[in-house]
Amino acid sequence: MEKNRLGNSDLYVSKLGLGCMSLGTDPEKARAVIEAALEAGINYFDTADLYDHGVNEKLVAEALKPVRGEVVIATKAGNRWNEDGKTWRWDASKAYIKEAAKQSLKRLGTDYIDLYQLHGGTIEDPIDETIEAFEELKAEGIIRAYGISSIRPNVIREYVKKSSIASVMMQYSLLDRRPEETITTLLGENGISIVARGPVAKGILSGLPEKIPADGYLDYRHEEIATLLEKIKNTLFTGGRTMLELALQYDLACPPVAAVVAGASSPDQVRANAKAVNAAPLTPEERRLLRELTKQNRYEAHR
Repeated sequence: MEKNRLGNSDLYVSKLGLGCMSLGTDPEKARAVIEAALEAGINYFDTADLYDHGVNEKLVAEALKPVRGEVVIATKAGNRWNEDGKTWRWDASKAYIKEAAKQSLKRLGTDYIDLYQLHGGTIEDPIDETIEAFEELKAEGIIRAYGISSIRPNVIREYVKKSSIASVMMQYSLLDRRPEETITTLLGENGISIVARGPVAKGILSGLPEKIPADGYLDYRHEEIATLLEKIKNTLFTGGRTMLELALQYDLACPPVAAVVAGASSPDQVRANAKAVNAAPLTPEERRLLRELTKQNRYEAHR
């Protein structure tokens, strides 16, 4: 599978990454999915300390141990579990980020994290202090590169201006084109990669039997989604494309996008995603048609 450079870092990630949140807690099932990903040429695995109280990191680590030097492991921090073990709070302080990194290292069974990401972020955060934490972790060799996972334009702008982030993970799909409003241009101009999550919009664009939410999705009403999917089929399926192909290739056609990260709960799902990513890129005409058919969603003011 083709790989792209992640921002200005020395990391090269497969165009398709495995979102590990949906792996569950069964070690055998998780291993089967991860091994299918490796067989498909995927080298980029995204987890977080929040997922299943760190169990997810442990499962990823165990499955990837034999190939640790050949893969890119990305994890995240910032969500701190409360004492009740059921709720968490946001903590972007330098002290917490640095301690969280050490705990992730232990669970991942490694002495370095390839990509360490802030798992959210608000404009009220001590951003300079947070950046200091990431820069120190990088200088100490604990992390190779860092980024943020955010859809908030004002937060992203601050990190672009003040930090050396390699990437921004953000929700981006045919049904959620908010990044195109301003963020894709900003990141492209600054050599920062986008890691697109949610490329199939909670399964709506997967090509499987559609499960359209009764209350719609973002700016779309239920009826609008059904009509849109039918229009896409009638307009673009004539060339042999599938909905999954169109969805993943749409994100990859955006220049700053280095990878799309999709979850998978079975090896077959991994293989289907890989096949779609390895398909021919969208033609300019296909991209134009998809953009005409879908909405350019809007961010809430000051978000």
